[in-house]
Amino acid sequence: MTVDSTRDGASPIDVTGAVKAAAANAHIVDRDARFPVEAVTAMKDAGLLSCSLPTELGGRSAGMTELASYARALGAACSSAAMVFAMHHTQALTLRWHGAQGDIAELTRSIAQNESLLASATTEITTGGDVRSSTCAVVVEGDRVTLSKNAPVISYGEYADHICATARRGPDSPPSDQVLVICPAADTVLEKTGTWDVLGFRGTCSPGFELKADTDARNVLPVDYATISAHTMLPASHTLWASVWLGIADAAVNKARVQIRADAKRKSGAPTDRTAAFADLLVIHQRFASSVSEEIRRYETFLASGELETTVGFAIAMNNLKLNASKAVVEVVAGALGLVGINAYREDHAASMGRLLRDAYGPQLMVSNDRIRANNARLVLAYRGKP
Repeated sequence: MTVDSTRDGASPIDVTGAVKAAAANAHIVDRDARFPVEAVTAMKDAGLLSCSLPTELGGRSAGMTELASYARALGAACSSAAMVFAMHHTQALTLRWHGAQGDIAELTRSIAQNESLLASATTEITTGGDVRSSTCAVVVEGDRVTLSKNAPVISYGEYADHICATARRGPDSPPSDQVLVICPAADTVLEKTGTWDVLGFRGTCSPGFELKADTDARNVLPVDYATISAHTMLPASHTLWASVWLGIADAAVNKARVQIRADAKRKSGAPTDRTAAFADLLVIHQRFASSVSEEIRRYETFLASGELETTVGFAIAMNNLKLNASKAVVEVVAGALGLVGINAYREDHAASMGRLLRDAYGPQLMVSNDRIRANNARLVLAYRGKP
């Protein structure tokens, strides 16, 4: 089975308004751990939430390079808003590739037309964070399905128009035989089971919930979740997340650049020791940017092939992108903070990097690097590609 990965050549969306809204409210979003409503509203107004959905269903069929550029720009402005964008499009791309035909297509069309915000519930209290295993199950009752899921995290779940939830195909199915159910907010009850008071990504608003859904049976995607995960969710999340984290690094480098130039100006434009150190930091930053671009191209090449099945080497490469990017963002931000000095450490200075540093440590913990390394350890035993 193949999928069509072409797009209609539509011009890129103007992301300026969303970036400005994200930047203007980044401090209060972080301070109050509140949803970045201004930035998300601006995204909706610009058509940024529907842009990855198929053109024939009201979207723009935006490619991964385009989506990644938006995620990076938003990441430099407000990482919480950018992570909402990235997580939303991981779900939207799932509908693009696996929900554009058949009974589910009308729901996808409605989501595109309404600029609906999509969240996900792919983890469960009983599975220890393993997204490829479910305890809860879909129960079919005529033309309806019901689902009850105890999720330790549902990012911005209270603000989403739909939540994409994984579950066993049926009560008698094994944990790995999963489907994805698109649960409209009107069909879903969320009971909060936790709080969200964390160091970074505070505006993603990601407490735990008990999710109960009673929705149309046509809202179950007709493709095994194993295929959805390998083809779309894993590579899309890792490439878009890494782009957000690169945006965080961009912001830190730009703050450092302003300080270094001001320092050189005070010394008649002559290079200083800090200038040389900044040049070294740029090497790390450019290497980070190049690695993200390379993996985006790898994913685009795969999508252009029209294949649904990925290779072991591809999965390892996507996992390694997440591992490397989550470390590189800390290296760049911490390096920039050390280079600028006390002004970067202050919360009341334009060069402040407190929020950037706190956000930079989140990527190693969200979908734990240890879990991804363990997955890689299993994959390499089956890998027969080039060393």
